[in-house]
Amino acid sequence: MLTSRARAAGIAAILALATAACGAAPGTQQTTEASQGGANAATATSAADFGGLDKLVEAAKKEGALHVIALPPDWANYGEIIEKFQAKYGIKIESETPDASSADEINAVKTRKGQDRAPDVLDLGQSFALSGAAEGLFAPYKVQTFDKIPEGQKEQTGLWVNDYGGYVSIGCDAKKIATCPTSFQDLLKPEYKGKVAMNGNPTKAGSAFAGVYAAALANGGSFDDIQPGIDFFKKLKDTGNYNPVETTPATIEKGETQISIDWDYNNAAYAPQMAGKGIDWQVNIPSDGKYFQMYAQAINKDAPHPAAARLWQEYLYSAEGQNLFLKGFARPVLLPAMTSDGTADQALADKLPKVDGEPTFPTTEQVDAAKAKLAGGWDAAISG
Repeated sequence: MLTSRARAAGIAAILALATAACGAAPGTQQTTEASQGGANAATATSAADFGGLDKLVEAAKKEGALHVIALPPDWANYGEIIEKFQAKYGIKIESETPDASSADEINAVKTRKGQDRAPDVLDLGQSFALSGAAEGLFAPYKVQTFDKIPEGQKEQTGLWVNDYGGYVSIGCDAKKIATCPTSFQDLLKPEYKGKVAMNGNPTKAGSAFAGVYAAALANGGSFDDIQPGIDFFKKLKDTGNYNPVETTPATIEKGETQISIDWDYNNAAYAPQMAGKGIDWQVNIPSDGKYFQMYAQAINKDAPHPAAARLWQEYLYSAEGQNLFLKGFARPVLLPAMTSDGTADQALADKLPKVDGEPTFPTTEQVDAAKAKLAGGWDAAISG
């Protein structure tokens, strides 16, 4: 993605956000009224509440801006998505702290309430989407394609909706690593000493959380038992193979992170980027721990630009937006429906990393339990 999103930033990013939020003077939020019918954008639950998509576009253009954080330009092709949205609607996207984590996004919603610099929309790892909804931080909204989104990939009122996703994968610099690992068990081999990194801290970053979950599945665990994944990383650290440096394009280029556990769409996107720098970045889905997860979109309940926030969602779940995610090697939630109706870019779909079998998903309760277990055991495992 391919700055590391930690989903991949760590404590420094969180502290930076917290400091900025505490030092900022409150701004003035605007409540957008749709031009027809006097609809309040902040409470609109669909484009129909504005009088249709065209009226939503009008209301969003009057606001003129959209504030986002934690959207790296090379994570799932967000750079192009942002450019295309701005060009299409003439709405400026203010993108702040792209390397922030899902935890940082939630923190910003809470600490910046009532400020113009609060995030309008959120792109979150699954566990953070669930916890944010439970805390009442999001506004319900159903995009026009809502009914095409599979059950289990959305909260029923639209508080959060899964958007794109991928498999946990192992990226590897094949010019520095003689034999690239293809499984979690491979990562314990002595030739990988000090070389196995991740995209963030799993207590704060969705990608790293998924990496621990995948390791659990590879080591006798299950969606109900993430402990074997924690134990695996402790063993990886004890053998000297774990590398605490968080992966970014810069760390790959410098040779600091020669093996990286990350989403397949991140690792796949690194390959062409790094090829021009003389790096042969290869991607493998681990044979012993296939874990798939989607990221969710949500609207801040107190968004300073509520109409623009809703238009952003409409764009992301349109065929144009979904194909742009596909261009970034991410698997869009509407891909099955778009394949059926012929709107998916099949040439892009054919470039996705190949995986055997169909993905399975943990339940909300399983994710919550795994998150709690990880919060209590990760630091002890890695720093102990």
